[in-house]
Amino acid sequence: MLHYALIFFVVALVAALFGFGGIAASATGIAQVLFFIFLVLTIASFVIGLLRR
Repeated sequence: MLHYALIFFVVALVAALFGFGGIAASATGIAQVLFFIFLVLTIASFVIGLLRR
């Protein structure tokens, strides 16, 4: 999931470079959502791993 967040971030940078503001904003929003989902799943996995010991 972090991989896809980075891909959307790169797409947003390239779109902003070429002047496509709407596409850049959309790609940035998607990248942010994917990154926060990644963080939540990572923290949940860490907590569950600690509780199973």
